[in-house]
Amino acid sequence: MAYKPKNNQERVIHRLKIAQGHLEKVTQMVADDVYCIDILHQMQAVEKAIRETEGVVLENHLKSCVSSSIRNGHDEEAIKEVMEVFKKSN
Repeated sequence: MAYKPKNNQERVIHRLKIAQGHLEKVTQMVADDVYCIDILHQMQAVEKAIRETEGVVLENHLKSCVSSSIRNGHDEEAIKEVMEVFKKSN
């Protein structure tokens, strides 16, 4: 039976370990002089694992920090903060 994380912190750690495993595989593949296309496919798996982890972190932030900020009348600051993250990713 597969491991099922219990909370957001465990979910993030679990996903980061998956990404780390993929990255270790890439490193080994490069050291072993594996075919470039195979390395690129493994690198895409690393990127996907990181994107999925970002999604979990963002979802948690929106549900907790942002919603709390909005309830407390700090909606402009909360929105600006999230938008800055997206601007940096582009």
